[in-house]
Amino acid sequence: MKDLLRVIASPLITEKGTLVNEQGNQFVFRVRPEANKVEIRRAVERLFKVRVEKVRTINYLGKIRRVGRSAGRRPHWKKAYVTLAEGQRIDFFENV
Repeated sequence: MKDLLRVIASPLITEKGTLVNEQGNQFVFRVRPEANKVEIRRAVERLFKVRVEKVRTINYLGKIRRVGRSAGRRPHWKKAYVTLAEGQRIDFFENV
């Protein structure tokens, strides 16, 4: 992927994401399915000006949904757990 700004779709703010953030200085992002770990690392370091130690990814298959007789599929997506170096921090709600 050439454009690192398009790798990260959004941060995932959930209960589990908040828990891993407090325990292990990890942040959870929804990323593009074709992005790899190196691209995710570079994108987070460039966007948030932090140092990344580790990236773990999970692929989610889209669920099959039905409306009457017709069936369709929701899009596939990928989740990334990004572990930051000691002393590094990302604050999503600093101006709220």
